[in-house]
Amino acid sequence: MSDLNVVIGNGTIGGRLARILAADGKRVVLVARSAATETIPGVTQEVADATSIEALLSAAPKAKTVFNCANPPYNEWQTEWPKLANAVNEYAMRAGADLVICSNLYGYGPYDGELTENQPLNATWRNGQARAKVWKEALELHTAGKLRVTEVRGSDYICANAQSRMGDRVVPNLMQGKPIQLLGALDQPHSWTDPDDVARLMKTLAEDDRSWGRPWHVPSNEPKTQRQVVADIATELGVSSYRVSAVGVAMEAILGLFSPMMRELNRGSYQFSKPFIVSSKAATETFGLKAKPWKKVIRDLVIEYQQRR
Repeated sequence: MSDLNVVIGNGTIGGRLARILAADGKRVVLVARSAATETIPGVTQEVADATSIEALLSAAPKAKTVFNCANPPYNEWQTEWPKLANAVNEYAMRAGADLVICSNLYGYGPYDGELTENQPLNATWRNGQARAKVWKEALELHTAGKLRVTEVRGSDYICANAQSRMGDRVVPNLMQGKPIQLLGALDQPHSWTDPDDVARLMKTLAEDDRSWGRPWHVPSNEPKTQRQVVADIATELGVSSYRVSAVGVAMEAILGLFSPMMRELNRGSYQFSKPFIVSSKAATETFGLKAKPWKKVIRDLVIEYQQRR
């Protein structure tokens, strides 16, 4: 039996996960569609198209665990996720591997109250439906005894990139004294997830027989409003005066007319128009995991931007 861990996707989660696995002494192959810009100690990196079963098999014919951390362009999920998921599922079966999927909360659709893993997948927009379909099809393979599978679901990431609502839109502007404009309501409580906690949960699930055949929410801190998160970042930066405002529903609609990305974001606006609170009790109680302390979440975010200066 192979002891190889194959991480597919070198984005926000894949790179972190590969580092964590390698630091634990595990054999790791990181597969991405383009060559990496930096090496990761102890990690072999391969360039392959994750929608091609043969390309994946060429990169790693056998594996113990496959971690699907890939993510197609946001406005192409409906067409690209089926191709990607089908190929990765088939690859994992041929490689004799278990499968851990990195996902989000879109598949649930709008809901009222605290969100748990027992909530049915009733997404009303196409990106949410695409993510729900990925899990349902993988679970069918698990139920049929063809593939052991589990899935992690995190909320909006707190990290230093353009995709994070609290990344490029916020930290550089605070550092440069520029105004901040955010999508959605500023004062609705929202659960936030640190990508390090996502990667840590994925590794934990792969090593624990209690994980298979169900999804798990990533351990996350108590919910905070967008305004509160900006204030916490400002405090960490030592910034006492700044301006933050909402783009506004009307302007969001106008932007959506010209930007496919904005159109998809608008369809998921329910996540920020009212409280969006996620329970991670199951993972916390089952595996003893806790979210990274909030002050460290904010400190790590700020440090990454400071190091870029």
